[in-house]
Amino acid sequence: MLKPFQDYQFKDQRVLVRVDFNVPLDENFEITDTTRIDESLPTLRKIIHDGGIPVIMSHLGRPKSGYEEKYSLKHVFDYLSSSLGSPGIFSTDCVDEKAHSAVKECPPNGFVLLENLRFHSEEEKGDLGFAAALAELGDFYVNDAFGTAHRAHASTAIVARFFPKRCAFGFLIEKELEALEKVLFRPERPFYAVIGGAKVSDKIGVLEKLLETADGILVGGAMAFTFLGAQGARVGHSLCEPDKYSVCLGLIEKAKNLGKKLLFPLDVRIAQEIKDSAPVKTCLSNEIPEGWKGLDIGPETVELFIRELKNARTILWNGPMGVFEVPAFRFGTEEVAKGIAMASRFGAFSVVGGGDSVAAVHLLGLKNQVSYVCTGGGAMLEFVEGKELPGIAAIREYA
Repeated sequence: MLKPFQDYQFKDQRVLVRVDFNVPLDENFEITDTTRIDESLPTLRKIIHDGGIPVIMSHLGRPKSGYEEKYSLKHVFDYLSSSLGSPGIFSTDCVDEKAHSAVKECPPNGFVLLENLRFHSEEEKGDLGFAAALAELGDFYVNDAFGTAHRAHASTAIVARFFPKRCAFGFLIEKELEALEKVLFRPERPFYAVIGGAKVSDKIGVLEKLLETADGILVGGAMAFTFLGAQGARVGHSLCEPDKYSVCLGLIEKAKNLGKKLLFPLDVRIAQEIKDSAPVKTCLSNEIPEGWKGLDIGPETVELFIRELKNARTILWNGPMGVFEVPAFRFGTEEVAKGIAMASRFGAFSVVGGGDSVAAVHLLGLKNQVSYVCTGGGAMLEFVEGKELPGIAAIREYA
């Protein structure tokens, strides 16, 4: 049994902390959504309060080779320092003498922020030597980056082996695991999953698993058209994966055999182009004309989905109901978000994860009206699918 993070004491210790500061920046390098940083603050504050020094490491974006200005973590330093209310040092590298000097020079009640790990190719390769170099900067290791827990990278899975009995999850990962384990292993029923997004191929394993654990699955987004097409529907020029028709028919058959609800859109909002100014019509989901694309669920489908969600006691939501990034096709996702918030107010336990789903609850000001907003979409999906997450497994092995 892992000891809770609250029970550790870090006085006079250098604590190497893996966080997920992969935040969006605008053209002026200003942070446009601080959620991931904000969620890491309780862990960092505890270390500082205990008298330890957090040595903070993260990635940002997908740099191709070496340093790129737009991916430097220096852009988050001021916000982090202000939020923590602590003095800090930014190290322009994460493993060289500059990093060691920054740790030595860190002021009392301060912190060190290391430069982007992915400026070194060894990070994503899970290089043992790179992990060893990172480990030299700390006396204790904390993983609090759920968003990267599904990656076997040096800073998430490999470095833990250098800290036997000296590693732990931070508060954020503890919360993430508690919420997801409650949904998947101890759900109050009925348990409904709302699954959207573009491609069935991305979520076959998730749907297979959810058919075993949930009482019903509401399918939206473009992935619904592959299910509809498999059943002979006319889907026009909607995004569709005909090579997955047999998989979809198998999932439909599995749902019937298990007595589970697997619901698809009754109607959809369609257009000929994916742009805000395009003329939009509503039609039955199985009668989309040639040249038109299904880009959002329609009002009848919204009504159906919300009616089901009203009865739910547990809800898991991942993926938009339409092309959420274009305002003209945001209706379905927004209404489903409101429906989940309403169910939550009446006592349902709801977990939301995935970029557009999380964006929807933020956009509508509903973050505090759902039970939990997950910080890692990809990690959440792999966890739901039943896969072992390397970053989680490493702490459980070495703690």
